[in-house]
Amino acid sequence: MALSKEDQDRIGAAIRAAEEKTDGEIVCVLAKASSDYAVYPLAWSAIIALAVPWILVSLTQLPVERILLIQAVSFLGCYILFSVPVLHRLVVPRHVQRAAAHRAAVEQFMIRGMSRKTNRAGVLIFVSLTEHYARIVADRGITDKVDQKVWQGAIDALIAHMREDRIADGFIAALEQCAHVLAEHFPADATKTNDLPDRIYLI
Repeated sequence: MALSKEDQDRIGAAIRAAEEKTDGEIVCVLAKASSDYAVYPLAWSAIIALAVPWILVSLTQLPVERILLIQAVSFLGCYILFSVPVLHRLVVPRHVQRAAAHRAAVEQFMIRGMSRKTNRAGVLIFVSLTEHYARIVADRGITDKVDQKVWQGAIDALIAHMREDRIADGFIAALEQCAHVLAEHFPADATKTNDLPDRIYLI
């Protein structure tokens, strides 16, 4: 995962700076992938292996034993081929990848305890590298006041930096914009407690 210790520290410092401006809580999560999608190489390999005998029976006079052997080799070869990371991603439909990444973002929101804040002013900045997916998940206290479209500027800044392989800069840019939105609706409170660690979670 392309995020050095120095970059992680920079993001942690940016979280602290952002939370000084607001009574809200911000958590950052960077995922290598949202799912292993193990079923897809298996499914495609099975489909191709099932088709092979029909093709061979129609076009050749090979004995049954030879056809069954070719079928087994086809299944094994396709499974190995589709398990290569680059090809693995290609056999998984885009909508399936987005659904898995969205589900992972919501799960991380719950796992990190974002919904336990009394004012329900928690924000999760989530990125999944394999799916090229970025999302901001906000708690109810914020969504009641801020339309989801408001976060698009932060997402755009995050994605623009990531396209240049500047992941840390992307998170920091998104943090600054999220802090601005949160400070407007949930200004800093002297009694605020920092409930969650100021760090980026790598999964």
